[in-house]
Amino acid sequence: MKGVALLPDTASTFAQQVDLLFWFLTAVTVFFTLLIAGLVLYFAVRYRRGSTASRAGAKETDLRLEIGWSMIPLTVGLIVFVWAAKLYADAYGPPPDNALEIFVIGKQWMWHLQHPNGIRENNELHIPAGRPVKLTMISQDVIHSFFVPAFRIKRDVLPGRYNTVWFTPTKPGKYHLFCAEYCGTQHSRMIGWVYVMEPAEYEKWLASGGEARPGAVASGSGTMAGISTASLVQAGEQLYKQLRCNACHGATDGQRGPSHYGLFGKKVKLRDGTVVVADEAYLRESILRPLAKVVDGYEPIMPSYEGLLNEERTLQLIAYIKSLKKPVQTAEVKP
Repeated sequence: MKGVALLPDTASTFAQQVDLLFWFLTAVTVFFTLLIAGLVLYFAVRYRRGSTASRAGAKETDLRLEIGWSMIPLTVGLIVFVWAAKLYADAYGPPPDNALEIFVIGKQWMWHLQHPNGIRENNELHIPAGRPVKLTMISQDVIHSFFVPAFRIKRDVLPGRYNTVWFTPTKPGKYHLFCAEYCGTQHSRMIGWVYVMEPAEYEKWLASGGEARPGAVASGSGTMAGISTASLVQAGEQLYKQLRCNACHGATDGQRGPSHYGLFGKKVKLRDGTVVVADEAYLRESILRPLAKVVDGYEPIMPSYEGLLNEERTLQLIAYIKSLKKPVQTAEVKP
């Protein structure tokens, strides 16, 4: 058994927290298992038929004992619930403001990942150690699940919906990436690697456009360096102009459509009176199915791009819209 690891590498801040909870649950389970088994054996032997142990003064009920064996497990259970709920909320809640955002597209049977500066990877992900990383994920076909055991993170990747998860890698190295949801006949081949690099090494990797490996593209994995030098925002801007989005969506609200400047993260009132937040999911739905949520004060005249834009091009548009900041109003100085 020498060299056999009980757990995968601990390579993220969440991994340390999850392992601590795991070992606490293991210790509680072992303690109560041994305690109950020991008491059962003790009383079975002591009060077996024919033993001389005194049975005088036996009680049918004991309120203190019943309260004790009810409250102790309840307290332990509540501690575990609060502890686990906090871990879940931290992992699937909003990431820190300085998080590096990477877009992930799952499709049979590969992972396609895109960095903000335009570097694209298949079945590989390069990230810096010590910096929070946010993954915004969607599936192009069926349900997948992004699972990195060393980070203790797993998140379903669904068609037609963005899911996010974030983590902070702590240990440079090479770690397994799996799909943890059966997704078809070649599900077992939907694997990859996550490379955690020292920050300085990662910056060099970015500056060089990613490590181009011989045969990487042909084999369906590796960094696709040189295929797209434009960043997500730049590619999105080109597509935005190509589709003539700026004809209806200008720097200010127009007659045909609202402005996209400063839209991301803003609350939007719809024609039915409801208010929604303009997050990635809202932007995606507005691009592909614009009649689903029509902004108050406008007619449903925008054409649908469903079936015309793949998930990668949709992500590019969203990245560009997110980058549009509301123009700063300067006060006119009168002489």
